[in-house]
Formats: sequence, C-alpha cells, structure tokens
Amino acid sequence: MPLALLSAVLFGASAPLAKLLLGAVSPQLLAGLLYLAAGIGLAVVHGVRAALGIPAPEAPLRRHDVPWLVAVVFFGGFAGPLLLMLGLARTSAASGSLLLNLEGLATMLIAWVVFRENVDRRLMLGAFTILAGAGVLSWNGESVHLDAGSALIAAACLAWGIDNNLTRKLSSADPAVTATVKGLAAGSVNVGLALLLGATVPPLAAIGGAAVVGFLGVGVSLVLFMLALRHLGAARTGAYFSLAPFIGAAIAVAILGEPVTVQLVGAGLLMGMGLWLHLAERHEHEHVHEAMEHEHVHVHDEHHQHEHEGPLTEPHSHRHRHRPLKHTHAHYPDLHHHHGHG
Repeated sequence: MPLALLSAVLFGASAPLAKLLLGAVSPQLLAGLLYLAAGIGLAVVHGVRAALGIPAPEAPLRRHDVPWLVAVVFFGGFAGPLLLMLGLARTSAASGSLLLNLEGLATMLIAWVVFRENVDRRLMLGAFTILAGAGVLSWNGESVHLDAGSALIAAACLAWGIDNNLTRKLSSADPAVTATVKGLAAGSVNVGLALLLGATVPPLAAIGGAAVVGFLGVGVSLVLFMLALRHLGAARTGAYFSLAPFIGAAIAVAILGEPVTVQLVGAGLLMGMGLWLHLAERHEHEHVHEAMEHEHVHVHDEHHQHEHEGPLTEPHSHRHRHRPLKHTHAHYPDLHHHHGHG
C-alpha cells in the first residue's frame, strides 16, 4: 500500500506542474518530454547502479513479454499523456487533477470485467462515489456536461486504465527496465511527432522543468506503481492511486491560485469518501493455491518453500514452482492470489 500511495503523490503533483509548463511548451511536445526524461533518468540510475556493482535481483523481461510491452508503451506512454496534456490545456488544473480519479475507476472496471479480478462491494461503492464526484465537476446547472478538456482527460484515464491492467502482466519483471523502455520509446515518438508537426523548441528552463517533473512524476512514480501492482493487483492499486488527484488539486489551488468553488469542494468530498472506502478494505478467507510455475524476485516466505543448489542470498529471482497450498490470511489479488470467490 505505501508504494501505491507514494506513486500517487508523485504523479498527482505532476499534473498541475505540467499545467505551468504548458504556457511555454506545446501539449504533445510536453507529453514527450515528460516520458523521455523519465526514460533517460531511469537509464542513468540503472547505469550508475551497475557501475557501482549494486546487485539487481529482479527478473528480466523475456521474449513473451514483448507484446505486452508494446501495448503498454502505446496506451500508457503515447496515448495517455498526449490526451492529458491536450485536456489540461483546455481546463483548469484543479478540475483536471480531480478528473484523474477516473483512471482508478477505469482500472478497476477493466480488472473486474476483463481480467476477472475480485472486486467486492466496498470497492464498487467507492468507485461509484468517485464517479459521482466526477459528475459534480461536470454539472453545468442543468445536466452533466463534459467540455472538450474534461472529455480528453477522461479518454486519458481510459487509456491508462487499459495500460495499468496490461502492465500487471509485466509486474513480475524488473519495473525499472520496463519503465525505462516505456519512457524512451513513447517519449521519443511524441517528441518526434510534435517537432514534425511544427512545435517550437522551448526555452532551456522549460526543458529542465519538464525533466524534473518527468523523472519524478512519471519515471519514479511508474516504478513504484508497478511494484504495487505486483503486491496488490490492478484494481486495488488503481483504487489507492486515487489519492493522486487530490494532491494535484491541492497544488493547483495553492500554487496556481485557482479558485475553490462549491463544485470543487463537493467533488473532492465525494471522491475522498470513495478513496477512504478503498483504503479501509480488508480481504481475508480460506483459499487454495493451485500448483504454478513462474519467475519473479522473492524471499522464502510461506508461499515460497523450494530447494536451492549452492549458497542462498535473498531476495533473489529465478524460475520456481509452487506446490498446491490451502490456508487463511489477509491477502490481495497479487501474483499468487488469482482464485475465484463464491
């Protein structure tokens, strides 16, 4: 849970800070710069770690991971950030930040409907409360109306909801490598397209600002998010990630001086209630682990009882087999808990 919340804080701060940069950088170019900075920054960290001889016990990406990686680069690295920057250019940073709550809702619904991940009544109630908050933000006095900016941000949330569920397929591999590839590939494409379409090169100060926001708000946040996916599953990580919009809205009001409206407060209260319902969930029952074989970083806990040849250091990563196991404990739909529920 702390990994998901810290990821949310970093990403939440990136939306209003990106809004500040939109005055000097075109939306598509900024989307590219943010992800390119994330990729370059993580690559530098990886290089320094290797040069210092710091071991990395994470499992590597394999050939069968490539289709999933291509999909997450497109949805999460290209489409999502481009739609968000276009949306932020057309709406206030505070409203745009709160609308990012729809990402958690999209992630949860896709995890539940498509990937059959368990979602209980508390999570569903929280999701609908968040959706009600989005409706309050879009209320024009007579009906719910999504302007162009809000619709683009909602589309970005849908793209990231797809991305989050597909990224779970890669969560057992090294998240820093996955995030690096995603940042470099998607960032390069968006920057290249923006320049081809006539975007001007921004001032050095704007590029530096985008580099800092991109590395922390995209790169580091994405690594933490992938680690959370590994332990919590897509639906619950998306739910905890709903903290991000509140961070963004608070920064927008404090730094950008945007007004605190009745709609903003009402939407914030509803979305905050939805977030609390998600955070207060506890899931425990007797369950059965079927035999399975996979590869990921682990220690020898109650789910990992297998033999090794030679000296043993932990944590470590290798392909291993799980024997059938039946027990009771609090758990989430992580790498080892994909059982059905009555």
